[in-house]
Amino acid sequence: MYLISILNMQHFFMKKILIVTLLLISSQCFSQLNIDHFMSVGRTRVQIGNYVGAIESFNIVIKFKPYLPEPYFYRGIAKHNLEDFRGAIDDYNKAIEIKPYYPEAYMNRGLAYLSMHEYEKCINDYDKAIELDPGNEGIFNNRGIAKMSMKNIDGAIADFDKALEINPKFTSAYINRSNAQILKNDIKGAIRDLNKAIIIRPHFANAYLLRGLARFSLDDYASALRDFDECIKLDSKNAYAFNNRGIVKQKLEDYQGAIMDYDFAIYLDPTMANAYMNRGIAKEMLGMEGYTQDYQIAAKLDPKFAYLQQKELDSSAFAQNQQNQQQNQQQNQQSGKQTGSSGQVLAQNQAGNTSQTGNNQQSVKQADQQNQSKEQSSQAETKEERDRRRFKLALADNRNLPDMSDEEVDDGRVQNKNVVIELQPIFILSAYDNTSVDFGESKYYNLALEELNSTNNYNPTIMLTNKPTDYFLDAFKNYVRYFDEKVKVNGKLSENYLSRGIFYGLTDEYQDAMNDFDKAIQLRNNNLLAYFSRSNYRIKMAELVESLNDPSKKLTLPRNGVLDDKDNGLTLDDYKKVLDDYEICLKLNPKFPFVYYNRAYVRCKLKDYQNAEKDLDEAINMEPDFAEAWFNRGLIRIFLDDVEGGAADLSKAGELGIQEAYNVIKRYCN
Repeated sequence: MYLISILNMQHFFMKKILIVTLLLISSQCFSQLNIDHFMSVGRTRVQIGNYVGAIESFNIVIKFKPYLPEPYFYRGIAKHNLEDFRGAIDDYNKAIEIKPYYPEAYMNRGLAYLSMHEYEKCINDYDKAIELDPGNEGIFNNRGIAKMSMKNIDGAIADFDKALEINPKFTSAYINRSNAQILKNDIKGAIRDLNKAIIIRPHFANAYLLRGLARFSLDDYASALRDFDECIKLDSKNAYAFNNRGIVKQKLEDYQGAIMDYDFAIYLDPTMANAYMNRGIAKEMLGMEGYTQDYQIAAKLDPKFAYLQQKELDSSAFAQNQQNQQQNQQQNQQSGKQTGSSGQVLAQNQAGNTSQTGNNQQSVKQADQQNQSKEQSSQAETKEERDRRRFKLALADNRNLPDMSDEEVDDGRVQNKNVVIELQPIFILSAYDNTSVDFGESKYYNLALEELNSTNNYNPTIMLTNKPTDYFLDAFKNYVRYFDEKVKVNGKLSENYLSRGIFYGLTDEYQDAMNDFDKAIQLRNNNLLAYFSRSNYRIKMAELVESLNDPSKKLTLPRNGVLDDKDNGLTLDDYKKVLDDYEICLKLNPKFPFVYYNRAYVRCKLKDYQNAEKDLDEAINMEPDFAEAWFNRGLIRIFLDDVEGGAADLSKAGELGIQEAYNVIKRYCN
């Protein structure tokens, strides 16, 4: 009987062990299935250009399996495409650390170094990649591009030759070798390579564009025109092709046709300075209105055109001065010598054109009218116009060569969006109706907030956010009335006044909100969230006053530099109460990261950037995934000329979901 009991117990424990084992196996299989799913989703997002979404997927994989090299590698590719080259290099470094035999990671890291113009590191990575994978034509092609950037044209051509030896149908190598041939002034050799690329890929629009440019260099305008026509046929949104076809037509003196092409180039790319400049020249040749506006726009878009216009103005003033001197001399000369003097002026003007100083047509006309016959005047004006036209076209025709990597620019990318760069706003207490379909939980947890929500039975759910919640305005007004009733029932509970004050603030009733926060603190002087909220709405009230005085005043990072350093009229006294309340918050809870974050925002407004950076250091130490803190510290570091540190912070902010970070990286860090 005893033996049977033992056997039964053994059987029972064996079943338990088997069940636990099966559960563990099932959990592992489920986990593996999810990891594979997120990897697949991430790679798909990279392929379709959703790089921010791809980073989110790879973050999940890295969180659960940080020992895998692939998620770092693919996340690096996503960051690379967002032009966060430093962040990409960090991820490639991690992938290589985990998997030293990883030629693709070395190759991609080399590309990132190339984009940052760190050519020695780039070449070293390509050398290592070739050592690991000598049969990869893409690595030789990319090393050739790097050598071109280092002006090592012969070395570049040797690498393109090797790439084509490995894969004779590798069109990118033909395209890049043609670019190298052009740099060696071997235009015919470049055309031969482009011919081969077109034979392999007859629908490759950029190959026709490049061949058209090469033929244009040989003054073969008819062939260049056919190539640009074919490029436009294959890619009707290629602004370069329209601009360059316009140049060919202008060379052939088809000014109306040229203007039509420039119009379309500008429609496709409103920032193309060459198209405005060329169109201005064509309009001026036809005597059409609007050419001065085109010149002005071209000068704003590209400083070299402003320099050109200044040179013309200077040369025009010089010519006018010379003309006045000649006229003074003519008063003391015989009539027979006057013609010779006017010829001397004309010779000086023509010499000025030869030396690329230009001249003013109106000045020439005045001189000719006084000293030459109408027929001679007409001939002189024609020559002057031709000289001026040739000079300007030579500057405007910069060939518009695509990037050597042959990468197409996607204006839909996050980093290319035209956004206003400003500090992420402060965090306040807000709420969502948890019965609403728009309800979303906060990604940040705080114990004091949980206690308040527990008091309110989680309806409404109070949360920390710095996002606008205007679309819940009606619900917030209802909650004001709801807490009115709660205050009537229990007017001695600090949390009732705090909650009502939060919703007064969310409905822009700032003074009522301040009164409730004061009452909440009066009833319980250690009410952390009441002090926190009161300081936040003091900031809101101060910003409201600022906006009434000057609606444009924000903490921004303008295109010409860094954080807006204009005097905004604020003094420490304006924010002393805010800082005092934040100080009390930190005494009550030194581990409240949002106080440090908000205080850093205030200190930025007061231009106390060093202490603002220290506050954000504390916030990040307490909350390592605090995306907004990483972003703001990145902006501050750029302002303090720590570009590397700023770029690293912004890369982390982008990785954590703030898309604007990639825009800042592109503008200020690359």
